[in-house]
Amino acid sequence: MVVGADGTLPLPWLADPLVAALATHRGHALLVHGAAGVGALSFALVLAQAWLCEGDGPDPSHGAGVSVGVGEGSRAHTRPCGRCGSCRLVQSRVHPDLLVLLPETLRRAHDWPLGGDKQEDDAKKKPSRQIRIDEVRTVIDWATRTSARGRGKVAVLHPAEALNIQSASALLKTLEEPPAGTRLVLTAGDPALLLPTVRSRCQRLLLPAPPADVAAAWLAAQGVAQPEVLLAACSGRPLDALALAQAGIDAAAWSALPAAVARGQATAMAGWPVPQAVDALQKLCHDAMARASGAPAVYFPTERVPAGSAWLALTSWSQELARIARHEDHPWQEALMIDALVTQGRLAMASAPPLSPPPSPAAPPRRGFATLPP
Repeated sequence: MVVGADGTLPLPWLADPLVAALATHRGHALLVHGAAGVGALSFALVLAQAWLCEGDGPDPSHGAGVSVGVGEGSRAHTRPCGRCGSCRLVQSRVHPDLLVLLPETLRRAHDWPLGGDKQEDDAKKKPSRQIRIDEVRTVIDWATRTSARGRGKVAVLHPAEALNIQSASALLKTLEEPPAGTRLVLTAGDPALLLPTVRSRCQRLLLPAPPADVAAAWLAAQGVAQPEVLLAACSGRPLDALALAQAGIDAAAWSALPAAVARGQATAMAGWPVPQAVDALQKLCHDAMARASGAPAVYFPTERVPAGSAWLALTSWSQELARIARHEDHPWQEALMIDALVTQGRLAMASAPPLSPPPSPAAPPRRGFATLPP
C-alpha cells in the first residue's frame, strides 16, 4: 500500500493525483474523496510517505519539480523515494511520525494495528466498523508530541465515514487547529455522509477512477483473466474487481450467474457470504429491470440477462434484497437465505409481463336520434 524500495507506486493510476497533491495542497487537513475500490487508502499513505520522505529528491512542501517514480531509472528524483530511513519505517509500519487510524475491522484486514490494541481480546469481541472516540483521543494525544524525525507528523484516517458523531466531534478542534507541523489526511467515499463541520475544515482532493484500459492492464498483471468483465461487475473499481477474483469469483462464474439464478440454482453462490451474495443479486435485479425497460445491462453481459421479466415481480425482489442488505450484520443462516433470494429471483425473471386485453372494436358514431326497428 506504500512505495517500496524500487520507488514504484503501489497503484499506477495514483501518479497524477499524487503530483497534483504535492504541488498544490498546503493545508493541514486534506479530505481525499473517491469511490471505494479506487485506492484512497493507498493514496493517503503514499502522500504521507512523500511528506515524511528524507530522500534527496525535491521537497514536496515546495511543490515545484515534484515527480513520481515509476521504476528503477527515476528513483533518485522522486518523493517518496522508497529507500531512505523514513520510507523504510513507513514500509515497516513503525514510523513514529505516521499514525494510521482505521476501524478495527480494517486494522485486522490490513494488519495495521493501533497503539493500545490488545491481541488477546481479538477472539472475545466482534471487531468494530466504527472509529470510536477513544481511538480519536489517541490521535489527539499523539498529535501533541514532538516530531521524532523532524519532518512533521501525518495522521491518516480511513474512511472518515466510520467516524461516529462523538468521535467526529472530538476531532474537530485538532482538525481546525492542529499542532504545528501536523497534517491530517481523511478519506471518504461520499463526503456528504460526513458532518458539515468536518468537511468545512478540510481541503478537498478528488481521486478519480482509473481509465478502463489502465485498470484492466493492472488487473491482468495481477493474474485476473477477462478483467473487463469483473470491472463492469464492480463499476470500474479495480480493487473491488481484484477482491472478487481473489474470492474465487472469476469472469466465467460471474457471467454464468444470471442463467443460474433464472434456473433457481442457489448452488452457484455456495459459500458466498450473505452481503456479497445480496450485492451480486441486487446488480442482477438492476440489470433485469434495465432489460425489461429495453436498456442494456450494466453489471453483467447484456446477452446473459433474460429480457421480458415482469416489472412488478422484479420490484418485489428488489425490495426484499434491499431489506436484507440493511440488516447484513444479522446472523442469517446463509444457505437458507441465499436459496430463498435465488428462488424469488427465479420467479421474478421467469414471469412474463401481463398481456393487455385486446382493444374493443370502436363503436360506429351515432348520428341524430336512434330509431327503433319497425
